[in-house]
Amino acid sequence: MADTDAASRGTRAESRSTRKVRRKAQNRRRLGIAIAVVALAGAGAAAYAFTLGGTSGATQSDAKLAAPNGAAAAKGEEPWDGKVKVLGDGSTSYTGPQPGQLKPERLKPGEKPPQFVVFSWDGALEGDDRLFSHFRQVAKESKAHMTFFLTGIYLLPDGKKMLYRPPQHAQGAAAISYPTVPHIKSTLTQLRGAWTDGNEIGSHFNGHFCGPKGGGEWSPAEWKSEIDQTYAFIKNWKTNTGFTKEAPLPFDPDREVVGGRAPCLEGQKNLLAAIKPYGWRYDASSSGDFQLWPSKQDGIWNFPLQLLPLQGKEVQVLSMDFNFLYNQSGDSTQGDPAKFAAWQAQTQGSYMNGFNRVYNGSRAPMFIGNHFEDWNGGIYMKAVENVMRDVCPRQDVRCVSFRELADWLDAQDPKVLARLRSLDPAQAPDWTDLVK
Repeated sequence: MADTDAASRGTRAESRSTRKVRRKAQNRRRLGIAIAVVALAGAGAAAYAFTLGGTSGATQSDAKLAAPNGAAAAKGEEPWDGKVKVLGDGSTSYTGPQPGQLKPERLKPGEKPPQFVVFSWDGALEGDDRLFSHFRQVAKESKAHMTFFLTGIYLLPDGKKMLYRPPQHAQGAAAISYPTVPHIKSTLTQLRGAWTDGNEIGSHFNGHFCGPKGGGEWSPAEWKSEIDQTYAFIKNWKTNTGFTKEAPLPFDPDREVVGGRAPCLEGQKNLLAAIKPYGWRYDASSSGDFQLWPSKQDGIWNFPLQLLPLQGKEVQVLSMDFNFLYNQSGDSTQGDPAKFAAWQAQTQGSYMNGFNRVYNGSRAPMFIGNHFEDWNGGIYMKAVENVMRDVCPRQDVRCVSFRELADWLDAQDPKVLARLRSLDPAQAPDWTDLVK
């Protein structure tokens, strides 16, 4: 009973702390954006250019696809020999190419692109609300893969917090709470399952510092320190927790972590300079853009949050739960319950506005960001779940991880991608003329 009570207290403390830092730091930069709404275009349907990879009998080309350009792959490691390798102190392992990954194929002449949708989650802690495990199940039922951006200190117990040396802050400091022991164990269980399901494990770094002395003020060297510590917390959770009997994670973070999202979307310029030596392939830390086909910044795919038409308003809102919260109830995470149903409908309708605009138009990938939170009665979780269940099973829609999207983009003709990037979100082109 004591452990259960402590776990519950830990979840509440983490939630309060996270909300506090978001209210103070995130509001200034990425919330409440108001600009003209882009008109919607006509409908259309299409084939898709993805085939489902098998979960066994991996070939040499499968191994290269499963770990492209990661830190380990960049060192020229040999393809998987079929043997499981337990790594370091037993916290991680290499069990071969990730199961069930979607294999990219280059668009054929005249072919309409699939409609990609990427659902991503910042933090990835399995708390008492069990939202991590819940959305894993929703994804399975919806034929979806997702990206979980793991916060490194969510594998570090409070008693070992002095191991963390955050840039520009005191040793052991963090803007969020360290997890309880039960939450570390439950999070490890979900990470194992999420990777085996085919979902991506990315990075949300560690201390969630925003504003003064936060990521927006860190140098490339300070970002590198933050990244090194993120890897260390994942690779050494057994040593740090004493969970000697727990199974290792079934993946090698040197191979698997190929992108991340900075807390509060701050510091991308110096972060991009820092991640190159690690072989990272994308960054999702941009503070927002129109729904356009992605481009690279200094060789790294840029996957920003996107501006979506806010249902019932002549404004657009960034495609993340917190931004809907801010537009609906401001700084309050527990607003007027009488408005919850209308707010949920507005959130869900806004996501569908953005989806329909590109689905019937340019087919630009859609990015939706989330947190495992119960803000305003959990309406943002319910809205995202409804959208996932609606759009992901459609034949010409592919709900993928950021890593899978990067794989597909890298497989395309650069000239075709350049023409795709010239499209407005609602612009439905003549695909026979554009894809050739």
